[in-house]
This record gives sequence, structure tokens and C-alpha cells, in this order.
Amino acid sequence: MKKIGILFGKERSFPEAFVKRVNEIAGNDIKAEFVTIDKIFQAKPLDYAVIIDRISQDVPFYRSALKNAAITGTAVINNPFWWSADEKFFNNALAVKVGVPVPKTALIPSYEQPDDTSDESFSNLAFPLDWEAIFEYTGFPAYMKPFDGGGWKEVYKLHDVEDFLINIARQKRRS
Repeated sequence: MKKIGILFGKERSFPEAFVKRVNEIAGNDIKAEFVTIDKIFQAKPLDYAVIIDRISQDVPFYRSALKNAAITGTAVINNPFWWSADEKFFNNALAVKVGVPVPKTALIPSYEQPDDTSDESFSNLAFPLDWEAIFEYTGFPAYMKPFDGGGWKEVYKLHDVEDFLINIARQKRRS
């Protein structure tokens, strides 16, 4: 029997509905279930033909386990190898290039500097940014969120420039 597993975190409605629906329509040769991982041995397969990944972007252990599963023959949906090159801005740009409608998106630098950087690390960044052009391009309402990650963490709905400034001030207070 081939098993289809779903690996997930806090969400419950989609994984439960997915497993239920697959098991309703699958024949006797296929079974869907929640993935269970009790051990991962190097180059040893898990007992799944397919795993749908809904959490490895947040859990490096799962990401490594899925890479091991992939190299041992499991088809992994939401490829953990792609994760290291994947982020929201790229995904939107790709969608535009292949004709999928997505909201207009602008990439702006984060307020906080990444670890191991200094002001000199940003000597190629124009300052100040052309905020008027950015706001005109994206329009309002707009959403401000990190370029990577998921789970609606650090996502803010902006109704106007004032909302943007309020959220920037909120980030300054956190740092």
C-alpha cells in the first residue's frame, strides 16, 4: 500500500480535510495520513510515497528530514530544496512572468540590519528611498510582511501612509 503523508504545524483544518478526502476517494492501494517521524537515518527512506510539506519552512529538523526522504525516493510536495532559494517576492515576480495575477509588490529593505552587517554593508542602497513611487505602485490598502517565512507572522494591513509609519514606529520600539 502506498502512503501519502502530510507534515504540518499548528494548522488543523486543511490537513484533516486533506486526509479525509484522499481516503474517501482513494482505492485500496493508497492511504493518506499525518506524517509520523520517530527517527531519521542517513539515506534511509521514510515509509511514504508522497509527503506534502506544510511546516518545514519553520522547522529546520523537518526540512532536513524531507530532503533525506526526497533523496531516498519520496516525492515531496513543497520541495525543501527549493526553500533555500524561495521567498515571497521571487514567487510573485515569477507569477507575473507566467501570467498569474498577483498584487503589486515592492521589495523594501528591513528596518533592522541583518546580523554581521553595518551601515557600510548598505553603501549601494539609495537613501532615502522613493517612498512616493513605492506607495503609488503598490496602492492602498496594502500588506506589509517579511519577504520570507509564512504563517501570517509579522503581517500588517496598511490602509494609508500613516499606517505604514505607525508600523515602522512599532518596529523601532521592538529593536
